[in-house]
Parts: sequence; structure tokens; C-alpha cells
Amino acid sequence: MDRLNQLGGQLAPSSRQALLQKNPDDVVIVAAYRTAQTKGGKGGFKDVGTDYILTKFLAAFVEKSGVDRDLIEDVAVGNVLNKAAGATEHRAACLAAGIPLKAGFIALNRQCSSGLMAVSEIANKIKVGEIDCGIGAGVESMSQNFGPQSIPKIDTHLAENPQFEKCMIPMGITNENVAEKYNISRKVQDEFAADSYQKAERAVSAGKFKDEILPLESIIAEEDDDDNITYKKVIVDTDEGPRKGVTADSLAKIRPAFKADGCTHAGNASQVSDGAAAVLLMRRSLAEKKGYKIQGKYVLCSAVGVPPEIMGIGPAVAIPTVLQKSGLTIDDISVFEINEAFAGQCLYSAQVCKVPSEKLNINGGACALGHPLGATGARQYATILRLLKKGEFGLTSMCIGTGMGAASVLIKE
Repeated sequence: MDRLNQLGGQLAPSSRQALLQKNPDDVVIVAAYRTAQTKGGKGGFKDVGTDYILTKFLAAFVEKSGVDRDLIEDVAVGNVLNKAAGATEHRAACLAAGIPLKAGFIALNRQCSSGLMAVSEIANKIKVGEIDCGIGAGVESMSQNFGPQSIPKIDTHLAENPQFEKCMIPMGITNENVAEKYNISRKVQDEFAADSYQKAERAVSAGKFKDEILPLESIIAEEDDDDNITYKKVIVDTDEGPRKGVTADSLAKIRPAFKADGCTHAGNASQVSDGAAAVLLMRRSLAEKKGYKIQGKYVLCSAVGVPPEIMGIGPAVAIPTVLQKSGLTIDDISVFEINEAFAGQCLYSAQVCKVPSEKLNINGGACALGHPLGATGARQYATILRLLKKGEFGLTSMCIGTGMGAASVLIKE
């Protein structure tokens, strides 16, 4: 936390006006969409893998955005659980979706920030002149890949090294550590999570996510009493995580998941989910030349390290860092999307950074909507762009397993 304290009070004078200026070399957002997020193991994407989800989604994404496929020079896809971050099958998915052969591809894995890192990868390539147009995306099938098999194996000669031990701490225990260290009670965590559920349920009921979700056809396997399996096609177009009637009192009845006397449980932690999201980025001069409507301007992304055993504080350090580098303050930001890996760590990060509650996760967060690991960073862009008004600044952030945090700033146009 020394780094956080050092940053406090050192934010550069606001550069709002400079950032709001439009320059030919700006990195701009032309489109940002996502799939609905489905329940892991029992939802609409439970029987299809990331190759299927990404193929269907990218095809729909390119069609919806109206981009000339020949302009796409590179695609970055974040993923956490697939072997080699999906390097082979996700390149194949791009080609199957109609992305030109000449477009490059890179698979990225920085844990829960992988989708954001994919956006940052493409943005940085545009900034330095390597490309003029690309897609930053993320995809995850926790149904297919989450479980004991996803836990990495450490060489036995290193297993007792303190640093390896800390990086192997289960994520739920890291939230318990944050809650204990910073005195975050279960009561306030349950209240925060219940508020997330209620906001998300209202948003789904009001159709507030419809514009950002691309409906996809999926395939579900059904088994009868004689063990015969049949397959049916379904349209997945609505988030499955939010549900009605969730209150702090109802969450208080759920047993702790990681410690008998702990505070972390299924109701105040992010849901296991499947889904994908993508952001189309261009150099402003190209977007204007081709007549594409610009949705926003990408400003900056920062990733930082924190102690692995309290990895949930990542946003509390990453947010001041990205603001300092952007020359902005908390007051300059109109909407925050901070991933709710756990209610406790998100609440702590928001409180330390003095994020107003009315600006935070306006339509709910991962406790209610789910957290398909590799997709969340890109999903946040699809959501926040529709919450911001013209000329407003938005900030996305998340904690990252093994002790990191990431945050990014964008402007609505």
C-alpha cells in the first residue's frame, strides 16, 4: 500500500481539455459489443467451447459493426483457461468468422484483465503506427475449462518457496485476507452484492443491455431417461445471472465457501460464466476517412502489481496510477466499471479511491452479471460506452490473480 500512499495527492493537474481535443492519430472506438453472459455449467453456452462462441460472435460483431473486413490488420483475444490461451483455436475462429487471412492474431492471458489487455494491445499498436485498425476481444468458457484441471502444477522443488505459495492462494482466500486486513464485514459485503443484483435485475428488465448484446445461436445437449443425447438450437440473448428478489438478508443465509467463519460465499462473489466481447479500434483519421461513426476515444491503460495474498486491492492501486498518467482526477470520471471479483475487494477499492457509489457499476457488476474471465475487460467497454454521455470520461478496472490490478480510461464521443 506504500505505492498507493505515494500516489495520493500527486495527481497531475487535470488535462481534460487536452484529452477532449480530437487529433488524427487518436485511437478511437468504432464498435463495442458482447454476448449475453450465461451460467457456467448450466446455461446457454454450457455445451459449446470458446472456439464455437468466438466464431459465432466475431461473425456477428463484424456484420453489426459494418466494418470493411479488409481494414482489420490484427486481432487480439484474451483468454484465461484454455491451453495456451486458445492460441490455435481462436486464430481458427477468427478465420472461420471471416476475418481476412492477412490479419494477424495474438492470444493473451493476464488473468482477469485479459480482455482489457487485448484492447490495450490493439490500441498501442495503433498508437505507435504498426496498424490502423484492429479488434481487441476476450472469450471464456468456464463451463468447459473451470475446475481442478485449471489449477497450475508447480515444480515440487519450488512449491515451498513463499512467492510460489502466495501466488497459489485460492482467489476466495485472498478476499478473506482483504476483508480481515481492512475490516470489511460480511454485512457490508452482502449489502454491496445485493445492490449489484438489484441494479442488474432492473437493467435486464428495462432492456438496458439489449443494445450491447449480440444474440447468438447456441447448441444445448439434452439427455433423456435412457441416456440418449439430443441437441437443440437456442438463441442466447439475455444475461442469465441476474435474478429477482435478492436482498442482503437472503444473502446472509448462504454458507461461507472458503472458511467456516469466513465472509465470502457464492452470493457475494463473481459468478462462474461463459461469454465473449470485442472492441473495434481505429486510428481517427482512418475512421473519419471511411465514414465510421466514432463511439469513443481510448486514452490509456495501466497495469500494476500488488501483494498476491491480497490481490483484490489491485484496482485501489491501478486506478490512481492510470489517473495520474492521464492527468485526471476521480472527479473527472463520470462512470466507473470496477469488476466485482468479490464484493469485499471491489468495495474496498472503491472506498479507498473515493469512487461515488452512484457512479459505480450502474447496471450491476460481476456478482450479478457474471465474470467470464477472459472476456470481462472487453465486456466493460461494451457496457460503459452506453452509460456515458458525449464528452464524459469513463474508467474500467479489475483485480488480477497472482497480485495485480489494471485500469483504463476512455472518453465518450
